[in-house]
Amino acid sequence: MQIQLTTHPPLSAQTVVIPVAQTEGLSATLTELANRLQLLPETLQHDFKADFKEVLPVYQPDGRKVFLLGLGKEPTAISWLRAFRELFFRQKDRLTTGVGVELGGFAGEVVEAVVLGIRWGGYVLKQHATDTPTVSGFYAEEGQLVIAVSDGQLTQAETALQRAEAIADTHRQMLDLMNAPSNYKIPQTLADWAVASGQQYGYSVTVFDRAEIERQGLRALLSVNQGSANPPVFIIAEYKPADQPNAKKVGLVGKGITFDTGGISIKPSTNMHLMKSDMGGAAAVLGTLEVAAKLRLPVHLIGIVPSTENMVDGQATKPGDVIGSYLGKTIEVIDTDAEGRIILADGLGYMVRNFQPDVLIDLATLTGSVIATLGYHAAGLFSNNDELTSQLLKSARQTGEPLWPLPLWDVYQEDIQSDVADLKNFSGKPMAGAISAAKFLEVFTDGHPAWAHLDIAGMAFADTEFGTQKNATGFGIRLLIDFLRNVFTADNE
Repeated sequence: MQIQLTTHPPLSAQTVVIPVAQTEGLSATLTELANRLQLLPETLQHDFKADFKEVLPVYQPDGRKVFLLGLGKEPTAISWLRAFRELFFRQKDRLTTGVGVELGGFAGEVVEAVVLGIRWGGYVLKQHATDTPTVSGFYAEEGQLVIAVSDGQLTQAETALQRAEAIADTHRQMLDLMNAPSNYKIPQTLADWAVASGQQYGYSVTVFDRAEIERQGLRALLSVNQGSANPPVFIIAEYKPADQPNAKKVGLVGKGITFDTGGISIKPSTNMHLMKSDMGGAAAVLGTLEVAAKLRLPVHLIGIVPSTENMVDGQATKPGDVIGSYLGKTIEVIDTDAEGRIILADGLGYMVRNFQPDVLIDLATLTGSVIATLGYHAAGLFSNNDELTSQLLKSARQTGEPLWPLPLWDVYQEDIQSDVADLKNFSGKPMAGAISAAKFLEVFTDGHPAWAHLDIAGMAFADTEFGTQKNATGFGIRLLIDFLRNVFTADNE
């Protein structure tokens, strides 16, 4: 699909989408639209209220289709994205090859959310089905999308379009990786993707195999891998802007468990098939690295992904075992299903000792506790830095990828005290599990003064229009790109 920006209404398009917000001037807007579409104003006002995601198709005498798309009151970026995503997903088999979108009267920056919604609306979840539906002409190479904006908004719209296109394809690839079943996605799969991406977009990628992981002393990662026939990998991706030698350095660490049985502390079978999604943190980190390189953001970015399966066999780590870690701390493994924090311990430790980033952020589908706390509406945010917390919350509001801050009080440190090792990986208590997990990770930040942990367990996989069961959202990529773009771009200007 090709995209063109214009300042003229796309009157020649076979299908036109006109978004409408519930403003105080809605009545006047609908009267104007009714006159354009040869409708009675009172009929249109009766039948269309511009509620969020409301769609009214209007067929014109010349055969063209016009969709009026409701945005609701005070639409945000995520409102735009979701409204367009659902419309185009529901209509994708009926879309004409050419589609126009009228955005006159709206800010040019909404183009980013509109384009992402339209691109996402063409996503096909059935990657391994033999009866995959035929791609509509609009989503094929010959498809044409014309977006009309106001004269004064063209420059802003062009910038937003560039950003959207940089995000869209990477986001789709991360959805494919997360939705892939575990027999199509092992740790080496993530490594191969990262290497190919680095070669294409000009950033360095180093992958430690099992022998190098052993040589480096990444013993926590090795312990989780003991029950798996597939070896672990430790991925280090680094993007440096060529023209910014003094750019701020940001370290991202993502949990890359490609399948999680729970190990010896095995999970119930009911939802275990969804544990192919346990690399949502890795997807956010890898996706952010690629998009940052595409956009040439003025920030020095390092991404680390420790990746393994958490499986069960005679060699698997057992509850009660004491294991080592990259920083030398010993860990008593109370619960082998609390494996994500164990591999992140080595990822964080390696990051702070070898790269000394100015800002350190980790992302992980870490605990069911955060879902019990926040449901499926926000990720948990833990940070030791108020300024970093504020910046991340601002980006969360802007992108619609919500975060909610939770405490890191020292009193919770008692939950990870061990009788036989430096600390234990699980409190054993039926409460505050997300907090005790964050306190565990804090130990391996080595006292870093600007660290944030995002527990995205409730957000990385969700119920969407794409399927009948939970599927990937790509949560974290847009959030992190907005954070990097707005905080560090400003710092380097």
